[in-house]
Amino acid sequence: MPSQEDIALMAHLMRRAGFGASRAELEERAAKGYEATVEELLNPGPEPGIDEDELIRYFPQFESSLAPVAAQTEWVYRMINTRWPLQEKMALFWHQLFATGNSKVDNPPELLQQIAMFRREGLTTFPNLLVQLAQNPAMIYWLDNNGNHYGSINENWGRELLELFSMGVGHYSEDDIKEASRAFTGWTIGTKPPRQPVGRFYWSFEFKPEDHDYGEKQFLGHSGNFDGGDIIDIVVKEEDTARFLARHLYNFFVADEPQVPAWNITPPNDLDAIDRLVQAYLDSGADIRSILRALFNSDFFKQARFAHVKSPAELVVSTARLAGNYNGPRTGFPLLAFECGWQGQELMNPPSVESWHTGSEWIDGGALVRRVNFAAKLLSDTSLPGIKAIVAGLKEQGTLSPNEFVNACLDLAGPVEVDEGTHQELLAQAQAGGDITWDSEEAAAESERRTGVMLAMIAATREFQFA
Repeated sequence: MPSQEDIALMAHLMRRAGFGASRAELEERAAKGYEATVEELLNPGPEPGIDEDELIRYFPQFESSLAPVAAQTEWVYRMINTRWPLQEKMALFWHQLFATGNSKVDNPPELLQQIAMFRREGLTTFPNLLVQLAQNPAMIYWLDNNGNHYGSINENWGRELLELFSMGVGHYSEDDIKEASRAFTGWTIGTKPPRQPVGRFYWSFEFKPEDHDYGEKQFLGHSGNFDGGDIIDIVVKEEDTARFLARHLYNFFVADEPQVPAWNITPPNDLDAIDRLVQAYLDSGADIRSILRALFNSDFFKQARFAHVKSPAELVVSTARLAGNYNGPRTGFPLLAFECGWQGQELMNPPSVESWHTGSEWIDGGALVRRVNFAAKLLSDTSLPGIKAIVAGLKEQGTLSPNEFVNACLDLAGPVEVDEGTHQELLAQAQAGGDITWDSEEAAAESERRTGVMLAMIAATREFQFA
C-alpha cells in the first residue's frame, strides 16, 4: 500500500500536471510509482478517451450567437474527461503564453483548431511549436501577419514573437523586430469560401512567395537571407529564450512569480530552479518533454505544494472532476465554461496579447467570493458521485472523533494541507456536532450532511484555492 506521503506527493503532481485526481486514482498511480507516473503523463497515447462524434452532437452551435461558449464548453469537456491530463494542461499553458482572443479573431472553431495544435504539438520541441504558431491562421490574424507585406511590413507578429513569446523585453532591438517582420512577409491566410450559405470553413496557412522579402537581413547579430523559420532557429538558440520559457514553466507548474511585465527588472524567486530548467532546455535542444521531466522530478517542484493559485480554469475543472458529476456528456457544461469567465478567465478570449495576470490577481475580492461559492456548492452536494465516494471513504473508517473527521475529510478531498489556524476553525465546526457515527440510518444521514458542510468549509480555505 502506498504511504500517506506517497499519496500526498502524487496529489501534488496531479494538481499541477493535470486537474487533480480522485482518491482511487491517486492510490492507483502511487502504487505504480512517482517517476513511472511522470513518464506516463509525458507520453500520452493515441486514444484520448473522448468520443468525437458525441462532442459534435452535444456542442454543435458554431453558427449561432453561442459559438464562443460552444468552443469554450468543448474544451472544458476535454479537460475534465481526457485520459491524458498533462496534454490538456499543456494546451492551457500554451494558450496562456500565446494568448489569442476571439474578441478579434471572431472564429471560435478556428481557435479550437489552435488549441488542438497546442494539444498535438505541446510536448514536442519549442522551435517546432513556434513554427506551428507562426503558421496558425488564428495567430496570423490576431497579430496581423496577413497584413505584413514585402515593402510594407507590419511589426505586430515580429514584436510579440520576441517580446512575449520567446526572449522577453530587453534582449533585442527595434531593428531586430523590423528584420524579423521582414522575414515573415508572405506568411498569411489562404483564400477560403465565404461563410454563407453553408457555414464556416476552416482557415489555412499559405506562403505567398511573391509577397516575401528575399533581401539580406541583420537579426540578433546574424546576417542572411532569412525567412520566418530561420528567425525562429536563431531565437530558440538564445539562452535568453531558454530562460524566458523556463520562468513561464516555473510560474505555471511550480510557484507563482511576479507578473511578466516585471521580469526584466525583477529576478526569479528561485534562480537555481530556473537555471536547472535552462540547462534542461539547452541539453535537450529545447525539447519540452525533457524540460518537464526535469521539472516534475526535481526537489523544488516536489516541495512547492500549495504555492500556486489555481487559475479559474484549474479551479473549475479540478472541482468538477472531484465532484464527479461531469464525467461524460450531459447538460450543464456551458455553465462551467461561463464560470471560468465569471471568475476572470474567459477561455479563448484573453484580455490582450499580454494574456491574463496570474497568481494573487486571480483572487481579488469579487473573484474570491465567486470561486468559494462555486467550489463549496459542488463539494457540499452529497448526491454527486465524487462526494459519495468521499462519504463512503469516511464510512469505512467507522466512528470518527471531530479531529479524526476533519483530518479524514482533508485527506479524501485532496489531500489538502492546511495551517494550524485553519485546522482549528474546521475543528471547532466539527466539535459542535460531536463524533461522526454510522450505526443507524438517522446517524448516517446526519453524518453525511455534516460531511457536505465540512467539505464546503474546506473549499473555502486558502489552501483549496491553491494547487
